[in-house]
Amino acid sequence: MDEALRSRVEDAGLNASAPPQQRWIDGWLVRFSPGKAQRARCINAVASGRLPLKQRLQIALAVYAEAGLPALVRITPFTQPASLDDWLADQGWTRHDDTRVMVCPAIPRITPTPLPTGTQWERLDASAYALAIGQLRGTPPGQIEAHAQRLAASPVAYQGFAIRRSSDGAVLACGQWAREAELVGLYDIHTQAGTRRQGFAITLCERLLALSTHEGATIAYLQVEAGNEPARRLYHRLGFADAYAYHYRQAP
Repeated sequence: MDEALRSRVEDAGLNASAPPQQRWIDGWLVRFSPGKAQRARCINAVASGRLPLKQRLQIALAVYAEAGLPALVRITPFTQPASLDDWLADQGWTRHDDTRVMVCPAIPRITPTPLPTGTQWERLDASAYALAIGQLRGTPPGQIEAHAQRLAASPVAYQGFAIRRSSDGAVLACGQWAREAELVGLYDIHTQAGTRRQGFAITLCERLLALSTHEGATIAYLQVEAGNEPARRLYHRLGFADAYAYHYRQAP
């Protein structure tokens, strides 16, 4: 995939996940949101910097100690210095959460699948969306509140939607998108455990993509766990392909 497009997608993902709690430390974007999303509470080493690596890391570690959060570093193909992953491994930092960034370089014209009988489509504001996805995931209240805060303050506006059962109002599936110019990112795609493999996820994604194209999106991206084969198959059906991988290192 074109290197310039991959770089733009990485920038868009950083912009869309920006929390209020972040600061720059010698070329590193240090984020310390108390929410669930790791991309909003990790170090993104996006520039080489001028300080010695160990000194820069110590300054960043103090931020996480003050915030009461574990120290995480997100490792991507764009990480600077390129040797950072190996250096952290030598220091005992453990690797976890292998993730794929998938890109659909040309969103196709989509006629969304009709909603299942007995369900309705609903748009949710930041607070309602954070609550809906948090309840589906069993997220603690404090992390739900932090998620709502991040969505409301995001420099890239989010639009969240849910498929809700009409009879009792239960959220069966939900997802959101954030558009920056012609790039749109799909985030927090989730279905209720009891309704999986029933077509809700693809219906949800089709509708999100179709809505985003009406506002000018032509390229879509998302992040998915490398081992989540059912989700990856679904995204392949929608025209997404792997663009690059990233993972995290956590302090010992």
